[in-house]
Amino acid sequence: MKNQFLSVFMSVFFCSFSAFAKENFESDIFKTAAGDLKITFIGHGTLMFNFGGKVIHIDPVGQYADYSKLPKADIIFVTHDHSDHLDIKAIETLRKENTVLVLTETCADKVKSGIVLKNGDRKTIDGLQIDVVPAYNMVNMRAPGVPFHGKGIGNGYVITFGDKKVYVAGDTENIPEMKSLEKIDIAFLPMNLPYTMTPEMVAESAKMFKPKILYPYHYGDTDTSRIVSLMKDTPGVEVRIRKLK
Repeated sequence: MKNQFLSVFMSVFFCSFSAFAKENFESDIFKTAAGDLKITFIGHGTLMFNFGGKVIHIDPVGQYADYSKLPKADIIFVTHDHSDHLDIKAIETLRKENTVLVLTETCADKVKSGIVLKNGDRKTIDGLQIDVVPAYNMVNMRAPGVPFHGKGIGNGYVITFGDKKVYVAGDTENIPEMKSLEKIDIAFLPMNLPYTMTPEMVAESAKMFKPKILYPYHYGDTDTSRIVSLMKDTPGVEVRIRKLK
């Protein structure tokens, strides 16, 4: 009986520990002119920012985190309406009365009470300047002439935190619009086929606008050492790999 009780206790303990460990996400902290910016790397295309007492979630998806255990959102950004980026249940879990939800037009068809921003828009939300960048495929196609992500549908976001600009690209390829990006401090560029970019395409993207720090994200099983190798001779760009599978 004693051994049976111990076995049950240990089973519960390790299950609880595993659940806790799964939520033990990596994070980095950056100094800005307006205070610290903390970036938490949750999974796939899902991120969380803490800045100025506010919590900002990017593409929250329940597959990658238990959102009942994470802080409620002051702002939620959604890049496009695919299910690995738009999770209505996760959004409702994170929402509070005054949460600002930033959406694309197609996302707004599925979830209500949000602010719709389009490619090229600029808006200030809770003191943060938001610039919307296109996100689309030119090469990778679902079928002939049908890209995985069509032009004008998805959003990338450049969010200014104090004196730091953070670019979250969404699902995109190395599109020509990236050439107009300026003074990007931190960039998140997607790196998995067939939906977004190869490491070579990510390197080409990064060389267009040269962010100070490049995080490949949305990378699945892609070999992240490849992007490190491709960028090693590009001065001024630091590649950082974080757990985001």
